[in-house]
Amino acid sequence: MKRQRLLSLLMVVVLVVLAALTGCSSKTEKETTDNGSTNNEANTSWKDKDPEEIEGEITFISQRTDIVDTVFPEYEKEFQKKYPNVEVNFEALTDYGGQITPRMNTEDYGDVLLLPTQVPIEDLPNFFEPLGKLDEMGPKYMGVEERAVDGTVYGIPIAVTYTGVVYNKKVYEEAGVTETPRTMDEFIAALEKIKENTDAVPLYSNYAAGWPLTQWEGAFTTVAGDPAYYNQTMVNEKDPFVEGKPQYELWNLMYDVANKDLIEADPLTTDWESSKAMMGKGEIATMVLGSWAIDQIKGVAENPDDIGYMPFPTNADKVIFPLGADFQMGVNKNSDNKDAALAWVDWFIHDSGYSVEQAGGISAAKDVPLPEDLKKYEEQGVTFELLTPAKEGQEGLLDKIDKEAEVGLWLEDTPKRIVEAAIGNRDESFEDIMKEINAEWNEAYDKIVGE
Repeated sequence: MKRQRLLSLLMVVVLVVLAALTGCSSKTEKETTDNGSTNNEANTSWKDKDPEEIEGEITFISQRTDIVDTVFPEYEKEFQKKYPNVEVNFEALTDYGGQITPRMNTEDYGDVLLLPTQVPIEDLPNFFEPLGKLDEMGPKYMGVEERAVDGTVYGIPIAVTYTGVVYNKKVYEEAGVTETPRTMDEFIAALEKIKENTDAVPLYSNYAAGWPLTQWEGAFTTVAGDPAYYNQTMVNEKDPFVEGKPQYELWNLMYDVANKDLIEADPLTTDWESSKAMMGKGEIATMVLGSWAIDQIKGVAENPDDIGYMPFPTNADKVIFPLGADFQMGVNKNSDNKDAALAWVDWFIHDSGYSVEQAGGISAAKDVPLPEDLKKYEEQGVTFELLTPAKEGQEGLLDKIDKEAEVGLWLEDTPKRIVEAAIGNRDESFEDIMKEINAEWNEAYDKIVGE
């Protein structure tokens, strides 16, 4: 009896060991791609092939419902001039993150897609094909570090956008503004010239829409003159809303422009859609917006060449165009046509022109030339820089303080309050607002970070 129980026990142990070995083998097989690369090894074999050797049918899923049936098919035609044996299908989702993530519970989520922000970064290797090592791709592409895991890149930004000032060149010329204003005083002086010498609104706030006022926050880095200030300095100091600090100076300019009657006569009745056409006609001289707005305004302008873009004014020693990575593009690790998918990603980033023509930004690939409107600034020493990430252990800390203090750096409430005070609709001064906000921020800072 004892012997039978012992034999049974030994059989159980053997079965457990075999099961474990089988599991490891299956996992190894699953993590090995059809070209022999593993989950943390990039598939680079497609680069060595003649483009005509790469073939297959792939599906690209994006959020661009507006151009999925127009622009993207034209891209396919251009792509096929280099890769004639690849067919590209397109799908666009209205609620991209909400619709793509359930599909990722299966293997059917396209061949090329945008990396949804709902997927934790550390889980990306479970869904996406590695594109290369960060130490090799970092010098070649902007923003790839944002979706890298353990030194491996899984996505490349489809565009890199920036924040500054959209302006009508013709109006500025008519006003006698011959040079791009660099400092805040020069900017105010330019707007005053426009008010004196033209019929155009010097700066359109779009107050009624609300959200356009939040666009000013994107220029914070330009005002600070330091890409690390937002995520590494501001989060480690108190009193960020006192004179001389970037956030104070940014909002003070907003107040001064409104207080000096350099915005629309009745900000309570502004209209975003109309404002684009008004700028295109020369009825508006200036708006503070992200680069995404450039093509929207050019698209309704009487003469698109009249629309220009300049850095936000700053008193800092150097001028920075702050960059922000758009959605990242990656390849489904379960794709049956990875070579074709990887070729599409490479072509889209380098050759499609999407980043400039459709996203109003610049290419994430550093070897792609800047748009003509930006080259002159580069020649003047203006730099284009991504925000420095937060220090390890402080990720998201600035947002926590902001929410606790209820300041809303990226929300419209405080900017609207500033404009209202500037035009006399509130019985408080800019200093009153900043003093109150600063106290609330310091209290939140002590609560979250500690004394």
